Amino acid sequence: MLRFSLQRVRNFKSLRPELFALGNSRFSTATEPSSKQRNPPRVPNLIGGSFVDSKSSEFIDVINPATQQVVSQLPLTSNEEFKAAVSAAKQAFPAWRNTPVTTRQRIMFKLQQLIRRDIDKLAMNITTEQGKTLKDAHGDVFRGLEVVEHACGMATLQMGEFVPNVSSGIDTYSIREPLGVCAGICPFNFPAMIPLWMFPIAVTCGNTFVLKPSEKDPGASLMLAELAMEAGLPDGVLNIVHGTHNIVNAICDDEDIRAVSFVGSNTAGMHIYSRASAKGKRVQSNMGAKNHAIVLPDASLDATLNALVAAGFGAAGQRCMALSTVVFVGDSKSWEDKLLERAKALKVNSGTEPDADLGPVISKQAKERICKLIQNGVESGARLVLDGRNIVVPGYEHGNFIGPTILSDVTADMECYKEEIFGPVLLCIQADSLDEAINIVNGNKYGNGASIFTSSGVAARKFQTEIEAGQVGINVPIPVPLPFFSFTGSKASFAGDLNFYGKAGVQFYTQIKTVTQQWKGLTSGSGVSLAMPTSQKSQ
Repeated sequence: MLRFSLQRVRNFKSLRPELFALGNSRFSTATEPSSKQRNPPRVPNLIGGSFVDSKSSEFIDVINPATQQVVSQLPLTSNEEFKAAVSAAKQAFPAWRNTPVTTRQRIMFKLQQLIRRDIDKLAMNITTEQGKTLKDAHGDVFRGLEVVEHACGMATLQMGEFVPNVSSGIDTYSIREPLGVCAGICPFNFPAMIPLWMFPIAVTCGNTFVLKPSEKDPGASLMLAELAMEAGLPDGVLNIVHGTHNIVNAICDDEDIRAVSFVGSNTAGMHIYSRASAKGKRVQSNMGAKNHAIVLPDASLDATLNALVAAGFGAAGQRCMALSTVVFVGDSKSWEDKLLERAKALKVNSGTEPDADLGPVISKQAKERICKLIQNGVESGARLVLDGRNIVVPGYEHGNFIGPTILSDVTADMECYKEEIFGPVLLCIQADSLDEAINIVNGNKYGNGASIFTSSGVAARKFQTEIEAGQVGINVPIPVPLPFFSFTGSKASFAGDLNFYGKAGVQFYTQIKTVTQQWKGLTSGSGVSLAMPTSQKSQ
């Protein structure tokens, strides 16, 4: 068993999210420019209530995608440290599950207050590590905050059912109970929102949690965990470990982990779903997407074009609900020129610059992959309407920038269409009718979301009924529901049975126990009956 010399710091007023001490090193949440840091700080694990410097000798650089400067160094957590985190969660579970749900809710009330207090610091960390604009980073935090607020109503969300007198003197009721230790594996694109999809619902249900942030931008998760502890979350209820595929496999295999939540690519998602499910775990796996917008000629021109540009290029296209494909129906094809004008007007810059509309993509490898898929489209016959591959941002010449890019005359057999590009690239397809457009969308393997832009209620109703996507937008480009619903991806975009947050999220993190009770007098009864009990009075 590991012994940790660094104890949890209790004085959170002095700790706050700027930095906290770790032995002889210091961990910064990237509010200080990395250029001023001679020795990049090491990212700690969180185990049993203590921020602990990993003893691993292997580290990954966390890099600012706008500058290529090293923000911090992330450890490849050892198996011993991982086991310690799971053990801490397991030990914390009995007391936490028996903590009144009203007490757990109050911690979430306090957490949402603290997130609001520190939202600017969280946003700056996200922009520094992930690259998105500060405005978009605020949105990242706020959408996660909405899930925390949803968890504040857990007493109602977790209610069971009761039927009195189902038979003579017999009552039956059901209750929802926590599973035990749960785990979450997060992507890079929403460093605050996705962790907040996971652990607030899980722990307010009474579970304990082991979180693995993305190795590319771990700072927000640590800041949120710090705030959760400041809000009153007990030691060991939330733990954080870092790493890549080895930690992912350890989460899938560990016998003490009962459920795994994942958001990320299809390759990783199906591996996690298969491996963890084979070990008897519950899994919810949100994966890739190819979100379409069908544009009918009767749609509002200005509102539609603004929506297409915002949803297609916002966050540099690094959203699982990004709008990546537009299907122009009939005469709406002529809107392409106006779409081009709006896209060319967008400002590409470092996310910290106030005029930035979109920042860099996460890494050089991601930029290379995006550029390769753009070139594949051109070589396959697509028309390059707008090329953002060679953009140079003054002052940030080494950043991973790609400007808004539009490919037109795309067909379904092109690699750029079949693959999720995950960059600021909008594909344009032409269809002669709404039926043809719906067939194009339904022919794609992904089913995260789809939208239609029209002023026709008949067309919207037909689209809503026939489209094969989990989340449907009608004149809404990114139809992600608020947390009292659930994030309902389908087809190749989701593996599992219960989706994130909402009622489905509570069901995922709980199991049903049904109790049948009977109270009889000590002298009652008419002898032994070996027949199957029924609700019939004669029995």
